Amino acid sequence: MAMTKKPVTGMKDILPAEMQIRDYVIGQIKDTYRGFGFTQIETPCVESIGNLSSKQGGENEKLIFKILKRGEKLNLETAQNEADLVDGGLRYDLTVPLSRFYANHAAELPKPFKALQIGPVWRADRPQKGRFRQFYQCDIDILGDTTNLAEIELILATTTLLGKIGFSGFTVRVNDRRILKAMAKYSGFTEEQYDEVFIILDKMDKIGLEGVEEEMKKYGFPEESVKTYLEMFQDLQNTEDGLGYVGEKLKEVMEGNAPENLQQIFGAVQSTTESSFHLVFDPTLVRGMSYYTGTIFEIGVDGFPGSVAGGGRYDGMVGRFTGQETSACGFSIGFERIVTILLEEGFQAPGGSGRKAYLLEKNMGAERMGQILKEAMAERAAGVQVLVTVMNKNKKFQKEQLEKEGYTEFREFYREELKR
Repeated sequence: MAMTKKPVTGMKDILPAEMQIRDYVIGQIKDTYRGFGFTQIETPCVESIGNLSSKQGGENEKLIFKILKRGEKLNLETAQNEADLVDGGLRYDLTVPLSRFYANHAAELPKPFKALQIGPVWRADRPQKGRFRQFYQCDIDILGDTTNLAEIELILATTTLLGKIGFSGFTVRVNDRRILKAMAKYSGFTEEQYDEVFIILDKMDKIGLEGVEEEMKKYGFPEESVKTYLEMFQDLQNTEDGLGYVGEKLKEVMEGNAPENLQQIFGAVQSTTESSFHLVFDPTLVRGMSYYTGTIFEIGVDGFPGSVAGGGRYDGMVGRFTGQETSACGFSIGFERIVTILLEEGFQAPGGSGRKAYLLEKNMGAERMGQILKEAMAERAAGVQVLVTVMNKNKKFQKEQLEKEGYTEFREFYREELKR
């Protein structure tokens, strides 16, 4: 079989310039989140197929890279269905593995537990610009905290991180799944219709109120329910106190005290930071994952489509492993999207400049080379980044290439004498 130099479809090679930015962003992630008390953990890339197919991952469960059984367990002749062939899969996110991890180690961990995870995930998606089959996710989660402090800390930590990387003027949109359900219930939709209602509502920013109305009518929802539902969104557009409006309007059908919880979250975040970002209540925010049970949030950056971070509360997932409900809330930044934005803006990672390159003439004698390497080692010990490499015939082009990687000082060494 012929060898191919291209990566597998949906995967990509990462060149040094991008790798410098990725390393810088990961460093900022670790430093910032550790400052908020998050502890880094790691989970395997492979999970039990039963865990990955537990109806918790929404549409992502259709995109699992499945793994065949190995050795004697795999019998192609007697296999009658997929379960006879597959017992594992590559993780499609970090939340399901975290829930399993916590269920397995809860007795060994502090309560509440603040987890940081960074690692690759895989989805058998259709590749397109900005969408790959392998990509990195960076999550922070707080498990075992039933209070709004979890949401507040997650928002503060993530907005602090984005500010340190250089983003400003971004918008944090917040909603609650219980408000979404209460609005649907008040309008007369049945619980079985909620998912489809929310799928259509999630398109509001693209097709507008009229587009949502048209799609709902095409789907066959009762006209009176559609009218009542959309009138609430029109009212919300015309009021300054959206949370007060839904709290009063939906008090008879609301589960829990979602509007009051969001008011506390807003008040705490806004009084804590002299923010360079906007914090807004967005009743159209849905978040696609079926495991969310309460507060949900997303962060968007002006001028760039989609979101750069998102998350929410998922109090039911850990209990699927233990039979005992455990509070959980998390925020995931779109690592790949952030790196793409920084690359498009020509971002240079701090510390990537001021490096030295020692260019050695070919056929250097051992004694002379030893002297030069000793000097390079002394500079490295002092904290200077020094590259030692053989001098090419076209030194000008060689230096231009090295300059692109952040080298700004060059020293040329020859067999007989040192030229500075």
